[in-house]
Amino acid sequence: MTTVGTPVAGSRWLGPDGSGLRADTPHTLTDGVRRWPVVDGIPWLRPGRDGLREATVAALDAGDPRGAAVLLLADADDWWDDEPPPPHRLRTALAAETLTEAVDLLGLGRVGTYFRHRWSDPSWLATLALTAAHPPAGRAVVDLACGTGHLLRHLALHGHTDLTGLDVVFAKLWLARRFVLPVGAPVTLVCADLTAGWPLPPAAAPRHVACHDALYFLPDKAAFVAAAAATAGPRGAVLLGHLHNAAHPAGRAGLPLPADEWAALLPGAQAYTEEELTAATVDGRLPVPATGAALAATEALGLARDEAAAVADPALLLPAAGVPVRRNPLYADGERAWPDDHWAAEYGGRAAAYLPPRWPVAPGPDAVRRRLLIDLPERW
Repeated sequence: MTTVGTPVAGSRWLGPDGSGLRADTPHTLTDGVRRWPVVDGIPWLRPGRDGLREATVAALDAGDPRGAAVLLLADADDWWDDEPPPPHRLRTALAAETLTEAVDLLGLGRVGTYFRHRWSDPSWLATLALTAAHPPAGRAVVDLACGTGHLLRHLALHGHTDLTGLDVVFAKLWLARRFVLPVGAPVTLVCADLTAGWPLPPAAAPRHVACHDALYFLPDKAAFVAAAAATAGPRGAVLLGHLHNAAHPAGRAGLPLPADEWAALLPGAQAYTEEELTAATVDGRLPVPATGAALAATEALGLARDEAAAVADPALLLPAAGVPVRRNPLYADGERAWPDDHWAAEYGGRAAAYLPPRWPVAPGPDAVRRRLLIDLPERW
């Protein structure tokens, strides 16, 4: 069931122009001039879409939260070039029972495949290693371009609290809330365009700010990284993962930079190659930073700057204790089958290093580290 939800205290959020927001109804926030919808507890704060904003607010005012959700589920980012599904299909998606069913009904295509199989891809293993080497350590977490909340789920299950995820696409956040995040997890989700005004006020306390597998899409990377550092505040941390290396043949998607230019955006950061980060998680160890020729040759790199120098947390390499794991669905019939050709081309080569062609007779004690057994959400 889709509900209107109750917005968080308006003073916690800023509108796209930097104005403070307050709740004026149980389903809207306002800056005193414009009203912004809150659907399924997710404030929608995208600028430049006044028609959509006003139509969604009108649906909520009329007591039609399902209609409001359908309007926002059709909204996409500027990179997406497919037509949205028709409204009746989006309305059907509201009743989906699983993540797999929902991404199909939402017409997410290759992006839906990415989210469904994120737990198997090498860039996710790299995210785990970078996070374990530079953990939140009790600080509030802000996950920028959080997608469907994989990292937020992982941290919540490991006992971290005060978690916030921001993304420009409402459908991704809706999927996170509905299927990926643990029920009752201390996670706040906000739909906002981080190229047009950040909804978070300056840090009152240090934050752990992360952005994985997204920054290479943005044109003004320097402004984004500067805003991330300001959001982290003194003694905060900034982690930037899966930064495509323009000098590598496989790293040219999006708007990549050479490794040295990425590193220059976050002075003082430790840098890691994607290959080392992935291997570290498979091996069950912390990653080793890289410099010079190794960084220049990597497909993608990770950067981490932690002004508090938090002690590493190797437990974050693995699912939280007590969380059930199950056979990777890539082995549904015992033979490894990549989700599709696009996924195989982007991830299959490196994933084959830890996912064997056939399900082993005895998976062995390293089965979780090698992603043979994974901690999928219950409603995957």
